[in-house]
Amino acid sequence: VGAVHQHLLKTQQRPKAAIFAEVGDAKEVHDFATILGYGCDGVCPHVAYESLCKMNADGLIEAKASREFTDDEVMTNYRKAAAKGLLKVFSKMGISTLQSYKGAQVFEAVGLADEIVDRCFTGTTTRIQGTGFEALYRDIERFHESAYPESTSNEAPLVQNDGQLHYRDGGEAHLNSPQGMVNMQIAARTNSREAYKEFARITNESNKHVTLRGQLKFKFDPSRAIPLDEVEPASEIVKRFNTGAMSLGSISQEAHETLAMAMNALGGRSNTGEGGEDPKRFTDNRRSAIKQVASGRFGVTSHYLANSDQIQIKMAQGAKPGEGGELPGFKVSEYIAENRH
Repeated sequence: VGAVHQHLLKTQQRPKAAIFAEVGDAKEVHDFATILGYGCDGVCPHVAYESLCKMNADGLIEAKASREFTDDEVMTNYRKAAAKGLLKVFSKMGISTLQSYKGAQVFEAVGLADEIVDRCFTGTTTRIQGTGFEALYRDIERFHESAYPESTSNEAPLVQNDGQLHYRDGGEAHLNSPQGMVNMQIAARTNSREAYKEFARITNESNKHVTLRGQLKFKFDPSRAIPLDEVEPASEIVKRFNTGAMSLGSISQEAHETLAMAMNALGGRSNTGEGGEDPKRFTDNRRSAIKQVASGRFGVTSHYLANSDQIQIKMAQGAKPGEGGELPGFKVSEYIAENRH
C-alpha cells in the first residue's frame, strides 16, 4: 500500500485513484491506523471477518455475550469498535477526521531499513535501521506455509495464536514472562531476596530481546573510578525518588497506599495522580507528598491541597492524551467515587 501510494504521489496521479487493501494480517486498531496513515482509502480485513464468523459458528461469542448474533451483526460490531478505536487514535494527534489522518504519516519507524522506508514510507523517520525486504519476504513465506501446509487433510488450518496478546510458549517474546511473574509474586509475598534476584535476572535477560534499551551496555573506564567513600550513599539518593502519578482507581487502593508508605519510609515522594486521596491518609504514613491537580476535576479541595508538600498541576496529558482519569463504570467502587467527588 505504501509503495503504491508513494509511486502515485511521485507521478502526480494520486488524486486519480483510490487504494483499497484486501488484507489478512490487519485485525487491530493499530493495524488499520498505520495502513490508513500511509495512504489507504479502504480496508477489508478478510481473515478477521472469517475468524469472527468461525467463532460465532462455534458458539464462542454467544457463550461470552449470553445472546445470539448473526454473522452480519458480529462484523458490524467489529467495524464499529474499530472505528471508535481509530477516532481515539486520531484524537491523540489532534486530528478529528479520517480525511485528515489518511496519508498523514504521523509515525516513526522502528526497526525498518532505509530501503523499505525510502520506497514505501518516504519521509518517515527511522533512527536505528533494521529489517529489509528480504526478511519481510521470509515472513510472508512463513505465513503462506502456515496457511497452506503440506498436508493430506481437507480441513483448513486454524489461525495460529502467535502470542501477541497472550503468552504462548515459543511465540512473541514479552518483557513480563510467567517465570518472572512467579518469582516477583514470591518475592512480594515472602520478602525473599533470592526470588527477587531471579525475577531481576529473568527480566534483564528478556530486556535483551524485547526493548531497545536492552541492546545498550554501560561503558566502564576503570581509570576514572573514585573511592566508595566519595560516593553518595543510597539512603540519600532514594530521597530524590518520586513515584509516577498513578490515580487511585487506575491502580487498587492497596497498591496506591503501599507506594505512599514505601516512599515515606525511604524519604522520597509519592504522587496521588489526579484521582484524589482519602483524607484519612493525610495524618499517617499513607499520605502522598505530591498532590496532583488536573483541571480541578477529581477530589480537589482546600483540605487536599493543604496536605501536600508539593502541588503538581497537570497542564497536558503525556501518556494517553485525552484519557486522563477515565475509568470504566464497573471499576468505580463506592470508595473510588467518594474520593472523586
